[in-house]
Amino acid sequence: MPNILKKLNSFTAMRVKYGSYAVIASSSVPFSVEYLVVAGGGGGGHGGGLGRGGGGGGAGGFRTGTLTVFKNAATLVTVGAFGAAAAAQQRGSSGGNSVFATFTSAGGGGGGGQTAGQRAGGSGGSGGGSWDLNNASGNTPSTSPSQGNNGGTGGGTSGANEGGGGGGAYAVGANFVNGVSAGAGGDGNAASAALGGVTYAGGGGGSMFDGIQGLGGSGGGGNGGEAYASVYATAGATNKGGGGGGGGAYNGSDVPANGGSGVVILAISSATTVTFSGGVTQTFTTIGANKVYTITVAGVSDTVTIS
Repeated sequence: MPNILKKLNSFTAMRVKYGSYAVIASSSVPFSVEYLVVAGGGGGGHGGGLGRGGGGGGAGGFRTGTLTVFKNAATLVTVGAFGAAAAAQQRGSSGGNSVFATFTSAGGGGGGGQTAGQRAGGSGGSGGGSWDLNNASGNTPSTSPSQGNNGGTGGGTSGANEGGGGGGAYAVGANFVNGVSAGAGGDGNAASAALGGVTYAGGGGGSMFDGIQGLGGSGGGGNGGEAYASVYATAGATNKGGGGGGGGAYNGSDVPANGGSGVVILAISSATTVTFSGGVTQTFTTIGANKVYTITVAGVSDTVTIS
């Protein structure tokens, strides 16, 4: 009898041992997370006065995909701020970068302004529209697939100037048409259906004095100004990463506009528990078997943890 008890106890110990191992192993089981990371859009450029229009801001970089994240691992998440509209005759500011884990989307480049050395739009996730014939590069730094597109060119004759459109996640910013129109912002890209299907990261439109203003691209791009008709630039949409509209075509009164802040969206199995660090602002909805978290504010050291 003691030998039988000894064997049973040994068997029970093995079950506890291997059962314990299974719990430990499950703590390392990976989760699949579908993500969208959109950076902040660039601010519109200020073309100066006397008929000179500025370029539209470039959209924030747009990156999406699926990532394996391990249980209880704190994963970095950051939402990029908007790029500020330009001061008089200056280039707009670039938007802030957005981050999830090892994936960074670059802020959109600012729209070009009248000052020498600042006439080309800024490079970035998408390039800002230019004041002159130099177009600004998107997809900077380079990612594959591309996170954005180039900005359009600006220019003009007889003392007038039309700004180029900022690049968008899906399309390049449009070039000016001399004496007719400023460049429109490039269109943005749509998130997958699993992430809500909304379009993000449209470029900002360029501005001009008298003619057709550059409209913002789909996905939150702001419109450029048209000073003669007192139509002023509009900002990129908040938490869509759109570029701001260009301005500054009539004695500086047609001011450019800010870009839109970025966003990070995560689709995670509803069977998990998801927690965020204190600096995160987020909401969630359920789509299919997942909870979809839309993160609208997160600082450079904020995290998300799945358990």
